[in-house]
Amino acid sequence: MVTAQSAVSPFQQFLEEGRKEYEQVQAELKEIDMLIQQTTAEVDRLAQRHAQHANRLRQVEAIFDSVPREDIHEAYTAVQEAQQRLFTMRGQLEKLQSDQKHLDRYARLLRRLLDLGRLDEITLQGAMEDEEGESTPPVVRVIEAQEQERQRLARQMHDGPAQALTNLVLQAEICERLFDVDSERARVELANLKAAVGSTFQRVKGFITNLRPMMLDDLGLIPTLRRYVEDFKENSGISVNLTVTGRERRFASYKEVTIFRAVQELLNVARELSHATNVQVTVDLGDDRVLAAVEDNGSGFDIAEVLSGPAAEQSGLAVLRERVEMLEGHFQIESNLGRGTRVALEIPLP
Repeated sequence: MVTAQSAVSPFQQFLEEGRKEYEQVQAELKEIDMLIQQTTAEVDRLAQRHAQHANRLRQVEAIFDSVPREDIHEAYTAVQEAQQRLFTMRGQLEKLQSDQKHLDRYARLLRRLLDLGRLDEITLQGAMEDEEGESTPPVVRVIEAQEQERQRLARQMHDGPAQALTNLVLQAEICERLFDVDSERARVELANLKAAVGSTFQRVKGFITNLRPMMLDDLGLIPTLRRYVEDFKENSGISVNLTVTGRERRFASYKEVTIFRAVQELLNVARELSHATNVQVTVDLGDDRVLAAVEDNGSGFDIAEVLSGPAAEQSGLAVLRERVEMLEGHFQIESNLGRGTRVALEIPLP
């Protein structure tokens, strides 16, 4: 026989662990805030230093034929080093700011869960139990989803910006070695390096935009989706049509983010998994709910595999479904091999 005391204890223990987790997150937020302040000051200092070296390089280039080779080498090296350090520090600052946003969102979610627990511990405990016993607590699902997302971002960083930066360092070393051997070829390599830096900068900007488009906060969901769809069409070569119905308006930020991330993820699925050539995106803004659907003409896939099999980590659909269900929404996938895919999700509005 299970007594009331023994039934409540595990849940009380879960709440206590949640409180400790919340306190730890708050401490991490304070530490990140301090690091952001320090890194911002360092970025400003490095930006000034880079500007000084860039001015010096322009002066050297203006009188290139009369400047000693050592001075030319020193000027180019100083600019490259200053640029690389500035780029690195800006990357660290952006990562810290991104971590701060994620932790702040996580802290708010923990706060809501803890408040829920205080209001009605017994009711919430009953919701956490299934026929076989206790199911996974919500906070655990949040942590697991967050970790899966971080793993995907780490892979994308490694395969994209990190690899590009490594190539830039190698090109810079080639330029450095050529200065004492063949100055003309060194100039050509420097031009190539400059072009590579510009290309890498655009890729990093695209990566940052994928992480968090600034206009999502400023203009809202629909303008951001329209811009993202246009960029996706241009970069992927896939024909994408976006249809919006209902009254366009702003609603809760975390729900706007969820809808945007859903469309973003589903377009990636259409490109990477379905290999589609045509995609239809529909967003219907109702009075009490938002319905978003993405349908493609691709090759389709096995639903069970992309939700729980080896392809689950690559697709991100399992994490997306988790997010939608945590918002008390509905998530549905229809896909058959060779017959395309349709994914629809519905999120209630207050």
